[in-house]
Amino acid sequence: MSENAPEVSALQAAAEQVRQQLGLPVYNEAAVLELDHFIEVQRAELVPGSPDREGVVTALGCFLGQCLVNTYRAEWAAGPDGSTGVGLANKLFFNPFYLVNEQLNTGEAASVAAFFRSVPQRLVRASGARKRWIS
Repeated sequence: MSENAPEVSALQAAAEQVRQQLGLPVYNEAAVLELDHFIEVQRAELVPGSPDREGVVTALGCFLGQCLVNTYRAEWAAGPDGSTGVGLANKLFFNPFYLVNEQLNTGEAASVAAFFRSVPQRLVRASGARKRWIS
């Protein structure tokens, strides 16, 4: 996706709303730690099937994705299955909406903060892999 595409602008606007609501100054690892904590606090209320869950997953996923974009020089992209996510180093694709949903489902075992911290190692392992998404 082009950085100026309307889809990317919408993702960035949603991420900015979350950043402001959480009172965070920037999109970085510290912000993802706060996001992780926020998800844990909200888990009891946002059970599968709850009316607000899909919107919350979308908003928080936009925020997590923007943290990946800003911290790791990634880009918003379409995955091999057509899903929206984040591409890194022309090698990796992550779906931040899936990651948020997984933490809501399973808790700290699927921590977005732990995932975020694992990205540098994933980049090292992926060196030499071919691009798997459409920009």
